[in-house]
Amino acid sequence: MESTKLQSSTYRILDASLNRAAEGLRVIEDFLRMSLGDRYLSESAKQLRHQLTEAARYLDAHARIASRDTPNDVGCTIQTDSEFTRDSTEDVVHSNLARVQQSLRTLEEYGKTVSVEFSKNIEQLRYRTYTLEKAVLTTLVSLKNLTETRLYVLIDSGQEPGDFDDLVKQLIQAEVDLIQLRDKRLSDRQLVEAGLRLSELTRGTETRWIMNDRADLAVAAGAAGVHLGQDDLAVADARRIVGAAMMIGVSTHNLDQARQAVLDGANYIGVGPVFPSKTKQFGSHPGLELVRQVTQEIQLPAFAIGGIDQDNIRLVQAAGLCRVAAHQCIVGSNQPFQAAVDLKSMLKSP
Repeated sequence: MESTKLQSSTYRILDASLNRAAEGLRVIEDFLRMSLGDRYLSESAKQLRHQLTEAARYLDAHARIASRDTPNDVGCTIQTDSEFTRDSTEDVVHSNLARVQQSLRTLEEYGKTVSVEFSKNIEQLRYRTYTLEKAVLTTLVSLKNLTETRLYVLIDSGQEPGDFDDLVKQLIQAEVDLIQLRDKRLSDRQLVEAGLRLSELTRGTETRWIMNDRADLAVAAGAAGVHLGQDDLAVADARRIVGAAMMIGVSTHNLDQARQAVLDGANYIGVGPVFPSKTKQFGSHPGLELVRQVTQEIQLPAFAIGGIDQDNIRLVQAAGLCRVAAHQCIVGSNQPFQAAVDLKSMLKSP
């Protein structure tokens, strides 16, 4: 008799936790779909919800329903004020992510007494929920931090003494949002020296700067972030070097790479090359089609990059992106200040 009661109580716990986890995932999915408008993340939440349903098939469905006893559940009368207060829709997401993870842990532990396969499936779902949480919260934070960020200019150290300072000062005066230091000619020591100069020049301004490739040098020179290519450090490895506060950007050349960057916790992505570029040679150009694909699926801040100038920027905007990274059309101009002002003005208008 006792074992029957224990089995019934176990199924009651499993039933309640399955319902909580599914409800929490639905709340998260609705936010990602209708508030954030992120197709990729909303589909990820939906897949988790469906896989939770699949995992539940390892349990006796009749035993689950038979064990349900809502009228006599003492928990229904235990309430706290915080349950009825949410400061924002983001707070709703935070609360429900925690709710899902706690429910999955309960399912995993009590499920061990009923079905090993069920428990194993729930364990994997729990791990994937942590990844979803990281992607969702990083996207939300990055959107806040880069809300007004539109123009990202890539520069090198210049050809003549004084060129570097002059260019940076013009870009700051033009209110360029981000500057990336990218110069393969410089030694590590020279890159840090140039970076420290960038930190000095941008201090107290709205312009921030990013170190290309090197997470270690980004920290040494006081950069606001580091930008990684597909062959550079993984985001997780770079994050261990730069810490939680520094931005990490990732170059992406196809949709799968863009999706992976979201899951890895990148703060923004570069999308391209959109057009042929004089700065960097590529075997192929994913072009505007990749821009369209990314904007249809992903809300993480994305910068179109590759051969972008005043003549083709409207095509990028029409494809869905309002952020661009540029080099030659500004740095190669006789008047970098005016070129940057003009390009940024175009980004502000439809």
